[in-house]
Amino acid sequence: IADGSFYPGDPDILRGQINKFLDSTESSDMENIKAIVCPHAGYIYSGQVAAYSYRQIAGKKFDSIFIIAPSHSEYFNFISLYNGNAYRTPLGLVYIDKERAKILADKSSVIELSTYGHNDEHSLEVQLPFLQVLFEDIKIVPIVIGQQNSQNIKELGNAVGNLFKNENILIVASTDLSHYHPYDIAVTLDKKVEELVNNFDPEKLMLEFLRNNAEMCGGGPVISAMIASKIMGANSSKILNYKNSGDVTGDRSAVVGYLS
Repeated sequence: IADGSFYPGDPDILRGQINKFLDSTESSDMENIKAIVCPHAGYIYSGQVAAYSYRQIAGKKFDSIFIIAPSHSEYFNFISLYNGNAYRTPLGLVYIDKERAKILADKSSVIELSTYGHNDEHSLEVQLPFLQVLFEDIKIVPIVIGQQNSQNIKELGNAVGNLFKNENILIVASTDLSHYHPYDIAVTLDKKVEELVNNFDPEKLMLEFLRNNAEMCGGGPVISAMIASKIMGANSSKILNYKNSGDVTGDRSAVVGYLS
């Protein structure tokens, strides 16, 4: 649903745009990456920021990629794992890791195999072309958090971490930061989120997120990813890049923040 709007519908143009984004970044040679955070706006606004995260996993191999995203278009109170066979983008099909999805859904009463949050949701879909460019053959577990409350956030993070801590998986958390504030206010708000993420303290980040003191539309996905990463052995996080839409368009009256 996002092709032609959030990213180009032509596969050659899309692949070229992504490669250009990736070529404009550098790898920091981080090892044992468990999770990355990526924005989900239109590629002209946030694609370059997303590329900073995706560049770090170029050339690495994963058995499965878990993509955790918020729901913008449907309201539901559970965590939805797509129960279909594949997602489609202009670059082709991305197949679902149905085995791991079922294992995860069977773990918790708040995690369900469903189409809720998957039929009309850009925040998960826009991550797929980057993964298709980087990996010839990869399976995904697409996860959309309907209600970002503490139970759902904790349960998802703990379930993913404990079930798959001995497997070679990657988590992609999809979020944008503050929305539609003037430029200077947005930078101040987003700086607070940067610090919380960089401190690798999911409990503190969740407290501030649930108090509306950490403005992220995908706060739940980010916190769940951090919880799971800790269980899987991660001990630190690193901010790679920050920009907002005002840096791209020059219009600083009402901007959206992006982080990798």
